[in-house]
Amino acid sequence: MKIALDPYMHRHLSLPDIARKTAALGYQHIELSPRADFLDWWVMPRAGRERIAEFKNAMRDHGVELATLQPMYRWSSPFEDERQTAIRYWKKAIEISAELGCTTMISEFGRGAAPERAPTHIPGLNTPELCEAAFWRSMDELVPIFEREKITLSIEPHPEDWVEDFNQALDIVRMIGSPQVKISYIAPHTFYYGEDMAAMLRRAAPFLAHVRVADTFNHTASSGLRYIVNPPGAKVRVHQHLDIGQGEINWDIFFATLAEIGFDGILSSCVFAWEERADDSSRFMLSEIQRYLAKHPRR
Repeated sequence: MKIALDPYMHRHLSLPDIARKTAALGYQHIELSPRADFLDWWVMPRAGRERIAEFKNAMRDHGVELATLQPMYRWSSPFEDERQTAIRYWKKAIEISAELGCTTMISEFGRGAAPERAPTHIPGLNTPELCEAAFWRSMDELVPIFEREKITLSIEPHPEDWVEDFNQALDIVRMIGSPQVKISYIAPHTFYYGEDMAAMLRRAAPFLAHVRVADTFNHTASSGLRYIVNPPGAKVRVHQHLDIGQGEINWDIFFATLAEIGFDGILSSCVFAWEERADDSSRFMLSEIQRYLAKHPRR
């Protein structure tokens, strides 16, 4: 199993310093989420040859590896020009991943078209049906490339995606039917995914490649009033990425189920809430992950 750090709370650091910081915090693997100087949200990668080489050399010098790379492009947009642009960016990102020796790329199912491309006078533009149709067209183009490059694509349903329910997302991954396409379980999205965390993890076992660890509160609890959102009825998706123990996830069930299914993929610390104490949070998360893994060894 690879335990990785998502260094989003340290994103002000240069890429070589990210490698140094990751090692200093006790991690051996990096989960590189979007950042402006490498793979930024929605736009062509900014990772040129020199920057890739600099990052690669720094990881080697500090004894860390890149476990995952996360592109975020609009591959589920009902606008074909937007979708094709996303495919172009994806192809470049796959090249970068291969150059870095990173064999797992992670992403989300997506929210459809860019907000500025979805005016209110076009009702239903970002419906799940239209977004799914665009997503399947993207899979037809990209899956053969992942298979050729022997790179795993692990996809997560995300709050506000055209699919939020984990079991529905798993059915889609099953239907893609490629050994290179897997699913991610994001612990802080648990209460959007479904009611039975252990059952979801068990069902996903043959396809589960990647898990993110952070705590969250159950937004459905207390009559739906765990979070207070104004105005009432606002269409928002509230979730958090907290340190273990600061929310309501049952971590014994989580890690015991991972042990039961023999999970041996990538497990990343993915806390966003505490930039003012990012080092302490990252060290605490590694310690807690290791403690729970020791408490619930793989069967």
